[in-house]
Amino acid sequence: MTSHERRRSGRDEDFGAWLRQFEDLDTPVGELARLAAVDPLWPSGPQHRLQAYIERLEGSGASAAMIATLLDAWVRWAAHEDE
Repeated sequence: MTSHERRRSGRDEDFGAWLRQFEDLDTPVGELARLAAVDPLWPSGPQHRLQAYIERLEGSGASAAMIATLLDAWVRWAAHEDE
């Protein structure tokens, strides 16, 4: 597992946990967070890679814009994890 997939102040924080903090925002990332929160098949846990999230969105019929939002959020999360 790379530093992009774990490490925040000495503890693991998976992408889903990081994403939850945006649920109340009226932004595309907030919309993604709300979608993830109500999706029982949304990948969870630090073992999941970006591809698992992309496949879940594609499988649920998400728009190209939502997948782009996921990619943007993933980059932001990875940058946050490297701080």
